[in-house]
Amino acid sequence: MSDKTRGGQFLVKETKCEDIFTPEDFSEEQLMMRDSVKEFVDKEIWPNKNRFEKKDYAFTEESMRKAGELGLLGVAVPEEYGGLGMGFVSTMLVCDYISGATGSFSTAFGAHTGIGTMPITLYGTEEQKKKYVPKLASGEWFGAYCLTEPGAGSDANSGKTKAVLSEDGTHYKITGQKMWISNAGFCSVFIVFARIGDDKNITGFIVENTADNGISMNEEEHKLGIRASSTRQVFFNDTKVPVENMLSERGNGFKIAMNALNVGRIKLAAACLDAQRRVTSGAVKYANERIQFNTAISQFGAIRSKLAEMATNCYAGESASYRAAKDIEDRIIAREAEGSTHQEAELKGVEEYAIECSILKVAVSEDVQNCADEGIQIFGGMGFSEDTPMESAWRDARIARIYEGTNEINRMLSVGMLIKKAMKGHVDLLGPAMKVSEELMGIPSFDTPDFSELFAEEKGIVANLKKVFLMVAGSAVQKYGPDLDAHQQLLMAASDILIEIYMAESTILRTEKLAKKEGEAKVQEQIAMAKLYLYKAVDIVNQKGKEGIISFAEGDEQRMMLMGLRRFTKYTNMPNVVALRETITSKLVAENEYCF
Repeated sequence: MSDKTRGGQFLVKETKCEDIFTPEDFSEEQLMMRDSVKEFVDKEIWPNKNRFEKKDYAFTEESMRKAGELGLLGVAVPEEYGGLGMGFVSTMLVCDYISGATGSFSTAFGAHTGIGTMPITLYGTEEQKKKYVPKLASGEWFGAYCLTEPGAGSDANSGKTKAVLSEDGTHYKITGQKMWISNAGFCSVFIVFARIGDDKNITGFIVENTADNGISMNEEEHKLGIRASSTRQVFFNDTKVPVENMLSERGNGFKIAMNALNVGRIKLAAACLDAQRRVTSGAVKYANERIQFNTAISQFGAIRSKLAEMATNCYAGESASYRAAKDIEDRIIAREAEGSTHQEAELKGVEEYAIECSILKVAVSEDVQNCADEGIQIFGGMGFSEDTPMESAWRDARIARIYEGTNEINRMLSVGMLIKKAMKGHVDLLGPAMKVSEELMGIPSFDTPDFSELFAEEKGIVANLKKVFLMVAGSAVQKYGPDLDAHQQLLMAASDILIEIYMAESTILRTEKLAKKEGEAKVQEQIAMAKLYLYKAVDIVNQKGKEGIISFAEGDEQRMMLMGLRRFTKYTNMPNVVALRETITSKLVAENEYCF
């Protein structure tokens, strides 16, 4: 398998813009799919936003059935089980555009198609897939996923729910309590994780939701956001599950849970994109209409600055999300070509890019929150009112930083998984880290490089930001070794550097590819967004790098690393940040929407 296909290698290899996939590369078929999803949302979901806000759970279920009739619940399901069998990028695209109108529907959609259906598609036996997947793909049945318990949240493998084999060996009896179960109120099938005996790891089961089988629920939870997404506690009391309904093998539940969450993470990033487009468009329209001091507020610099940042973060999120999605898709195709089953190929493909999935989950969920927050601010007092869609967007955005693994867990995972990959020899971090420390000892070059080509300086800076990560993480690994896990604040700082590198590089490469295709003159706004994103990223890397260095290094080592940090975060030509924002906002204001 070609070397280009390893996850995490973006950190130590130069990626060419020709080698990444961008939203400008969607095929005709993908664009048609996107438009039909947008049409569904604009017709069925957006006009009924208030029904979701009023906790109309039945309407969420009805909307899900409509999505099922259109085939939208089966995009990722192979054709032989009644799905559309689309590639990974297309399934991301559907997830992106179906999720922009309300978090209630997108949570129901994501929980059903992702963690509700996918574990059976990816881990089920042929009989299990034939029995359950077609009904889930069509929306005749809905799925839910029961992992979290009152005492087992981020520490998912510590669940207390028990599965006991019956005397005659025909079924298991499951007993325990699960909480925060999305779609519980209307689902037909649960994926339930329980422990058999004193097993180290939990085991997955497919449990049908039948009335007389010891399954009961609490009332719907009252939540800050995603108000019409059904969320309940579920109790199992000697619930009988036939032995053939075990998912994969005994003790494999933790692995199933983690792999399902990897896919869930990148899809969650996608699910935060269209919300940003819609919030940004809504804010631009309002700013163009709202007159104060005889002037549309879209003409005021304080507002223009906000709009530029909102659009830039959305553009960066799209760039990185679809780059990773295509890498995963290529990996899946390559594995299938080598003879893997679709199940095996998809599992390994996503697992390979688990680092990128965690990065995206964190970055895009935080951007959508900031976007909605600024949306409220631009609307002023009206933004705080339920009469405008901003406050519900803000409330809905808040859950994205918690579910599919909290952002804190995902930050630590991204760095932890990278270090594990290095130990296994999948990503060479040691070689490049040694080179960086040699460079710190050497005399810096005072030549002024040739920056005449588009993004020449920016790409040089990205390469230097990678050196910052290698310097900080490399020294931390040397100092703490396997105990690094215990130093969470250092891991968090390192992960913020890692996140900014991936996001900034993806944005620059997307824009470079676009400029080569369209000509620089036509994409001035995108160029401005790439430069603005990088400028902010450099600031974050500088701050987090410094925090790490002064917290674990002392004396000469500290001085040396701080000097390196200054060298690696230096611009030769500083961008004019205000001018960049002006370029971006002028286009937004003229088009009266997010238009990139």
